[in-house]
Amino acid sequence: MSTDGSPSSNQAAGIAGSEWSDRLFGGFRKTSERLTENLAGIVGKTRLDETQLDDLEDALIMSDLGPRAAARIRARLAEERFERDADERAIMEVVAREIAEILRPVAKPLDIVAFPRPQVILVIGVNGSGKTTTIAKLAHLFQEQDYSVMLAAGDTFRAAAIGQLAVWADRLGISIVKGPEGGDPASVVFDAVKAATEQGIDALIVDTAGRLQNKRELMDELAKIHRVLGRLNPAAPHDVVLVLDATNGQNALSQIEIFKEVAGVSGLIMTKLDGTARGGVLVAAAEQYGLPIHAIGVGEKIDDLRPFNPDLLARVIAGIA
Repeated sequence: MSTDGSPSSNQAAGIAGSEWSDRLFGGFRKTSERLTENLAGIVGKTRLDETQLDDLEDALIMSDLGPRAAARIRARLAEERFERDADERAIMEVVAREIAEILRPVAKPLDIVAFPRPQVILVIGVNGSGKTTTIAKLAHLFQEQDYSVMLAAGDTFRAAAIGQLAVWADRLGISIVKGPEGGDPASVVFDAVKAATEQGIDALIVDTAGRLQNKRELMDELAKIHRVLGRLNPAAPHDVVLVLDATNGQNALSQIEIFKEVAGVSGLIMTKLDGTARGGVLVAAAEQYGLPIHAIGVGEKIDDLRPFNPDLLARVIAGIA
């Protein structure tokens, strides 16, 4: 339960359910197949030798787990004394256990705990990352937990973004605050927080511009939004969530670096994990940055965004769940 007595995201999402597990298997199939292919043929006795460990580390890096996670898993395998001669399954069991150790500290659902309400969640990410759709999925996830939700169309630079968010708000039956294309995002956010406060809304999700061509301009814009929020609610924004497209692989990590600098990212949501062989980047992000990963997206449906069970997900990535 969350602090206000409402159900937590873990409870509401039912992450252990067979349907969600099936989606994970499907979404990470290419990732696990790629990892298995890269590790194929590496076997040893009760201990792996240095050459085998080098090959394993290279295979993990090629599977987008990143050099830091790969080095950590290699060190764990170097310590391992296998009961019998190490085969692929035995190696993958160790890999899965270490991936779970990496993911456990960051698997933190986005719970609505702010008081007074609303909890203000700024959602950021480059254009094309699935940001607007992810906002809709996040809103739906909160609705499933019986929270009231409002959207704010703070990406005023793209008429398509405003229109798309308005369509989702209509489908979900929730209010949206928007302004004209090219308008002041901070003004939209101000109006949205004021309306959400007056209406007793639990969660206000704010879309923001995804431009990275001019980091200074984006930084100034977000700083202005922060100042405006501070006048209405000094604790806002309560969360700054970065949406990442898993198909970008290691490029997603550079986005974390940039947005941490310009926006003070507090947590991540990773999307488009279905059908990509680059799901290992989830592990790389966890190991390198340690930011909370609030949810993952493994499909196009409205309920295809969920918190995750780190132990189950580790075994799915390793292909042994």
